[in-house]
Amino acid sequence: MSQVSNHAAEQDSYLVGLVGSGIGPSLSPALHQREADRQGLRYVYRLIDIHDLGVGPEAVGDLVRAARDLGFDGLNITHPCKQLVIEHLDALAPQAAALGAVNTVVFEDGRAVGHNTDVTGFAASFARGLPDAPLEKVVQLGAGGAGAAVAHATLTLGAEHVTVVDAMPDRATGLAAALNRHFGPGRAAAAAPDELPALLGEADGIVHATPTGMAAHPGLPFAAKLLRPGLWVAEVVYRPLETELLRAARDLGCATLDGGGMAVFQAADAFRLFTGREPDAARMLADIGELAGVAGARN
Repeated sequence: MSQVSNHAAEQDSYLVGLVGSGIGPSLSPALHQREADRQGLRYVYRLIDIHDLGVGPEAVGDLVRAARDLGFDGLNITHPCKQLVIEHLDALAPQAAALGAVNTVVFEDGRAVGHNTDVTGFAASFARGLPDAPLEKVVQLGAGGAGAAVAHATLTLGAEHVTVVDAMPDRATGLAAALNRHFGPGRAAAAAPDELPALLGEADGIVHATPTGMAAHPGLPFAAKLLRPGLWVAEVVYRPLETELLRAARDLGCATLDGGGMAVFQAADAFRLFTGREPDAARMLADIGELAGVAGARN
């Protein structure tokens, strides 16, 4: 992660935003603003929803330029703009360059610099919530934007091998190839969904990185009978914090990790980049539990 300029920490007011589609339910504004309030900062966080604006994802470059010209301090970027934004930036932090995706843009001295805090966010959440989880064989379901970030994070945490499963074969093979280029040959492989039963029979754990289980996409991403005691289960979805997958896994006694920690730690990393100030992640974890409608995030 690159250094934050000193002048950022000397400000006491900030204007930031989130660019994406269908972002009305996002908890990012509340997470950022609650922490800013506790630190005595004036912090305005705007939603810039391309769906509401009636423009396509390719408009992200115009939106970044407009935000910079209007005096924004930075932007969070979410689906479907995380890859498209890259060509419109002046520089990339190493993590974002390796991943080929940006979820945080910081405006410094007229330049737009891209970062990715999804990777660091998942890694911090996993290290906190599943510190002793075995990582010899990991299966990951989902190879989209969030999937790419958590696969990088899982290998960074020391996983020996990750098998990426996705309903779109090209997406799974593309992510596996990118992981092998970055981490070394043989660290990742792609597989089809019909291989999931055999893979889970031998895996130490599974990372779920598809939208299934979200409030708008309820249900299980695969049959609950494929779960077994001893398999750890990590979830990226955080609304709700307890998805049907996590509930089924907990009923079997599996070690589990909800998506709240990733949401909090990526937001905390972005807050630090925007402001140069250290956020209190423990307070933010309590915030997301409250904001998501439960009495405390279970990680």
